[in-house]
Amino acid sequence: MVRCKTIIAHLSEYMDGDTSVEMRQKIERHLRGCQRCNAVYDSTRKMLVITGDELVFEVPDGFGDRLHSFVDSMLASSESH
Repeated sequence: MVRCKTIIAHLSEYMDGDTSVEMRQKIERHLRGCQRCNAVYDSTRKMLVITGDELVFEVPDGFGDRLHSFVDSMLASSESH
């Protein structure tokens, strides 16, 4: 039985298709029975899809500053009430 620590250590290689056939089979068997490792795998896979999406766009210059100012003003407003 492969331990979770081993699965997590080899997860990137598995997702890239760079594991041995034996390790791939062990990982797949483990993922079928371990909800925690399966959640890590699923989350990692989704993150790779999101970050690799060509539709991702750059935020405009100054957006972060404007967002922080807005949040600060909202927090200040809520504290005065």
